Amino acid sequence: MKLSHLRQYQKLASFLYKYGTSDLVKHSGLTDALDFEPEEKEAVLDVKPEELVQDIKDMGPAFIKFGQLLSTRPDLLPAPFIKALEHLQDDIEPFSYEEAEELVREELGERISKAFHYFEEEPLAAASLGQVHRAQLRSGVEVVVKIQRPGIRKRVMEDLEVLETAAGFLERNTSFGSRFELVRLVENFRKTLLRELDYTKEAEYMRMLQRNLVEFDHIVVPMAVGDYTSSRVLTMEYLPGKKITAISGITKTELDGDTLADELFRAYLKQIVVDGFMHADPHPGNIHLMPDGRLALLDVGMVAFISESMRQKYLQLLLALSEAKSDKVVQLLIDMSKQKENTNVSGFRDSISDLVQQNRNVTMQSLQTGRILFAIIQAAGENGYLLPVELSLVAKALLNLDQVSKTLAPDFAPNKAIRKHAMDIMRRHMWSELAPENFFDSV
Repeated sequence: MKLSHLRQYQKLASFLYKYGTSDLVKHSGLTDALDFEPEEKEAVLDVKPEELVQDIKDMGPAFIKFGQLLSTRPDLLPAPFIKALEHLQDDIEPFSYEEAEELVREELGERISKAFHYFEEEPLAAASLGQVHRAQLRSGVEVVVKIQRPGIRKRVMEDLEVLETAAGFLERNTSFGSRFELVRLVENFRKTLLRELDYTKEAEYMRMLQRNLVEFDHIVVPMAVGDYTSSRVLTMEYLPGKKITAISGITKTELDGDTLADELFRAYLKQIVVDGFMHADPHPGNIHLMPDGRLALLDVGMVAFISESMRQKYLQLLLALSEAKSDKVVQLLIDMSKQKENTNVSGFRDSISDLVQQNRNVTMQSLQTGRILFAIIQAAGENGYLLPVELSLVAKALLNLDQVSKTLAPDFAPNKAIRKHAMDIMRRHMWSELAPENFFDSV
């Protein structure tokens, strides 16, 4: 253990002690690995989910990001804690303009006053990893500049080391840790977070997403300005607009919300099952309505990559769910999952069949595919199956899109859109092995 990390280890020890006697940890089966007295293990600490959110915030930036990841894993935590973590935000006090100015000079090789015609000193928003400022290039182009928080990479690396140590301990000493492969989970998280800290990667993802979505007339991704971008500074075109959640009732009545929602689902289905590259964070705050009626997809730092073999399995899964074919759903899930110790095949089949049948009679407008996928992931964990981590991100994305579509068009039916566009993708890409007759009684 490095002395420089001692404070973080102490924080983690306090965190585990606090939650070691809570229902949260008892649900996960971790109490046997934590060194408590017998009477402490028997006590049940009534910890509220909101407390977990605040405690994670107090742990530091990497833990905040890890908490956001856990919000996509209903197989790991009880539902009330998942719901609380869905609202975990990494908003934080901004750093000073002087620090921003110094970092821009270091990264771009010139002062803000020389690189930009104007640059707003007050940031638009500040988060744990960085903050964004409005600016204008000397050419007159309006831009947004994202600047990484000074010293954040060093802090994140320290937090990651603590997380890795904790994951290793839990995987060696608990059935929970080994069943859910916590070391691998943290390793993947580390790769994702370090990619987020390299703004040249985000610029690359923005260009990829632009190319992949060029066919969608109502969706736009901001353009990265390469000459003013580095690993710690990202300059992109400014796209005017309002958050979906902030548009007025009058604006909604003037919108063709059904067209926008339908195109949004079509675009994400293409990302998931055709491109294998998905903008993984389409929550309402990252989708803005522009004055010209288009939707802007913002914050492309979090993405998911999906292999070709898994793309087709996900397409089959979405189709089988849309037709409530429980046997097909179960078989697909078993094929794509890892079976861990104490796998309960019959229990898993029964859980999935119940889930699918419960949603058979739900109206198209009310059916939420993302919510069903979350329930499936939870059932898999309870019965000894470990599903691909990408499925959690797909579920989270679809859940967010359900919320966005209800804002744009209250009567929009996401499940109907998924089915329609999935069938269209099959035809366009001539995936004969996924022919509609394999899934539907009639077309």
